Amino acid sequence: MQADIIVDTKGMACPMPIVRAKKALDTMTPGQVMEVLSTDKGSVNDLQAWVKQIKQELIQHEVEDGVYKFYVRKL
Repeated sequence: MQADIIVDTKGMACPMPIVRAKKALDTMTPGQVMEVLSTDKGSVNDLQAWVKQIKQELIQHEVEDGVYKFYVRKL
C-alpha cells in the first residue's frame, strides 16, 4: 500500500495517535492515503472507531512486528 503521508506515533499512548492523525488528515486532499503507525494496542479499536465517526475510509489494517499499521483514505 502506497501512502501519501506517514504518521509515526510509535511509543505514544492514546489519544496521541488520533490527535496526530487528525492533524495530518486536515492537511490532506480527498483521495490521499495516510498511513498511521502505532505500538499502542488501544489504537486498534480507537482508530477504527475514529475513522468511522469522521466518515473516512479505513482501507487496511495490519500488524507487523508489534507495529499496528492503518491506511486511511480521505474522502
